[in-house]
Amino acid sequence: MPLYEYRCSDCGYQFDMLRPMREADEPAVCRACNNGAQRALSVFASFSSTSDEGAALPMAGAGVGCGGCGPAGCGCAH
Repeated sequence: MPLYEYRCSDCGYQFDMLRPMREADEPAVCRACNNGAQRALSVFASFSSTSDEGAALPMAGAGVGCGGCGPAGCGCAH
């Protein structure tokens, strides 16, 4: 069963939920305030085999919008 991320539009609480794919876009109950929460966009990074220097190589699309995180820390500019 896939893991989906949800965010409550009322209180802003974010949480994960295991659900069948057929229920992915249905509202979930917020664990903080019991109101309806909508599915959020999930962001992840993926890496392939290492380079000659031993560093992990990002796969296509990895780090979109953030730059990704690695052994030296997170590349996000917050």
